[in-house]
Amino acid sequence: MKMRELEERTGVHREVIRVYLRHGLIPQPERPRRTLALYGEDHVQAIAAIRRLQRESRLTLTQIKSLLDGDGAEARVDASAFDHLEQLVAHRTGGDGQPVTIASMLERYPSAAADARTLEKIGILEILSTPQGEALSITSAQLVRIWGEMRKGGFDAGLDYSPDILGFYNEAADFVGRWEARTFLDHASGKVSIEEAVRLIEHALPLMLDFFGLLRQRAFLRHLEVIRNGAEASSPTPR
Repeated sequence: MKMRELEERTGVHREVIRVYLRHGLIPQPERPRRTLALYGEDHVQAIAAIRRLQRESRLTLTQIKSLLDGDGAEARVDASAFDHLEQLVAHRTGGDGQPVTIASMLERYPSAAADARTLEKIGILEILSTPQGEALSITSAQLVRIWGEMRKGGFDAGLDYSPDILGFYNEAADFVGRWEARTFLDHASGKVSIEEAVRLIEHALPLMLDFFGLLRQRAFLRHLEVIRNGAEASSPTPR
């Protein structure tokens, strides 16, 4: 498709699209000849991912570029933003994008290397070997950052907390993800096109992440109160 059709498909003006191109956020178009630029579905999806990152996660183009380039010092953003970043990476490069080196995370998260190795041991992430040293995918780096923030909040060796307790989350996420995938296919197969299915999934995943998170928060507080009251009830009454 030509630039005019890309504008119509995305609702984004051509000058803004050219800014995305200059930042390297979307693939360069095919140029069968010097005066002709052709764009594809990857450009449509990449532009949509950028717009969601700007609108929903309030990220600037500079921040998006920094994260895509593997800047481990970038401030933590919400999980749904990293879903969109992974989508943008896939559409921009056709691969996993620039990994985040563990060394770049150590200043902010001194235990990042040890935490990454523990999370790899329990199957939550994979450490990549690169010419720059050990590295993580964008999402894996975010998982290490989250645990680093937990440490800063006091969940450390003093409370006997370490990342190896997170194995349960891996099993729970796999169970929920499998159920969600099967349920979606049962309801969508034969009813929507592949393109529409992709759009639905991209729209739904961040929302369901928030939905499930709120349910977990409510359950945690409810059980915390029950357990605390039970412990108080079982304690001997002072004389």
